[in-house]
Amino acid sequence: MKRSELRAEKRKKRRWLRIPLIGIGIIFLALIAWGTYIFMEARNTVNEKMYTEIDSIDRDLSKKKVKAKDNLNILMLGIDSTTGDAGRSDSLIIVNLRPQEDKMKMISIPRDTRTVIAGRGYEDKINHAYAFGGAEMAIETVENFLGIEIDYHVRMNMQGLKELIDELGGITVTNDIEWGDSKYHFNKGSVELDGEKALAYVRMRKQDPEGDFGRAKRQRQVIEQIINKGANIATVTNITSTMDILGDNMETSLDFADMRRLLTGYSSTRNNVEQYQVQGSGAMIDGIYYYIVSEDEVRKVNGMLLN
Repeated sequence: MKRSELRAEKRKKRRWLRIPLIGIGIIFLALIAWGTYIFMEARNTVNEKMYTEIDSIDRDLSKKKVKAKDNLNILMLGIDSTTGDAGRSDSLIIVNLRPQEDKMKMISIPRDTRTVIAGRGYEDKINHAYAFGGAEMAIETVENFLGIEIDYHVRMNMQGLKELIDELGGITVTNDIEWGDSKYHFNKGSVELDGEKALAYVRMRKQDPEGDFGRAKRQRQVIEQIINKGANIATVTNITSTMDILGDNMETSLDFADMRRLLTGYSSTRNNVEQYQVQGSGAMIDGIYYYIVSEDEVRKVNGMLLN
């Protein structure tokens, strides 16, 4: 073969080689563009629909804590809009994240707990704080009650919880007692829950020997499993629809940058979860039921969160 023909053949081969390389490059660029789109959509949803600034939280200090991977206290407020009493927090849970210990503590505060309501100056049920002054008053009331600092808050509508669980493909919990209602039967042991069944699971109280204690325990179980299942929320297959659900049903003082840092710097805290409920006793005062928590118990919980 002549030298000119050899050069032509080599050029031909190089052209065929470039075609798949160019194709791979186009696919790669498309994936980057799609990833950027997903990133932008998620960021816009969080910062424009979910994020709300809370005056009672020192935002700069909270951001410094996240960057330094310090311990954090996040107040989770569950609002059940289907009960006709949408202004009150149905559940109050402090999530204490300890990245240096790979540990998470979840502490429930019974909604009927009697304490001084911040800004009102009188004692009432702690869940009324949200009704009186939204997240601001709820956060200040919890901080004053336990003598702690709340770094962030998350408020979730219970209907949104149902949609979120369905979007995640359901969750699995360990049920302590066998019980049923007009629609579902819950066996003792491992139970798979879709969104609707999960709502029934966390709302039940009357059939539980522990009453509101058992209910709060089930709420913590469900939240823990959502955290575990949602650890891979950044996957391309579900992030857009998941973010839409959260955008419609969740409010938080975490902006998108904070969420990313929590996802990368605090993910190991879910490896070791401790659960606790503030202890006390019921009492009737002026014909109204309250949950009375002693000063000793308050100091105990304070120590659990600070030490």
